[in-house]
Amino acid sequence: MGFFSTARQGRRDDAELGKGLWRRAHDRFNRGLDRYHQVLEGVEDETLYGELVDIANELSALAPRVREICVEAQRRFPSNGLDIPGPLAGVHRALSTAGNSLAMTAEAAAMLRLAVGPVPAGAASVRRRAESVLEHVHDAERRLAEAGGGSAPA
Repeated sequence: MGFFSTARQGRRDDAELGKGLWRRAHDRFNRGLDRYHQVLEGVEDETLYGELVDIANELSALAPRVREICVEAQRRFPSNGLDIPGPLAGVHRALSTAGNSLAMTAEAAAMLRLAVGPVPAGAASVRRRAESVLEHVHDAERRLAEAGGGSAPA
């Protein structure tokens, strides 16, 4: 992204996500994605690389969903600080756990990258962690829907 594109995106993020709790949850998830993609750069085994790229694509597909959750949460309970609004505490908890799980997914991929010799189970450990990320994002969507009595972001 160029300088002006980055500045424009930053203003858009400020408007949609605020500068508090929801922005931090969104940014944390995206940093986890960036870390995962950085780990991919060092994978030399082509089969393992292919498996990890498939997982990366699935995780990347979650980013717009996380953004929608955070934008809607900011709309309902604007945050410019770190206070968690009671009605959406479960949403925040699920997003935080998704971010933690994503960081652990990147860590598991890094451990595979450093493995010596063929990896007998392939990317199974990374796949399990990635599934956990998906579950937590889905949980955040469900909790947001329940808190508002409406439907979750698509």
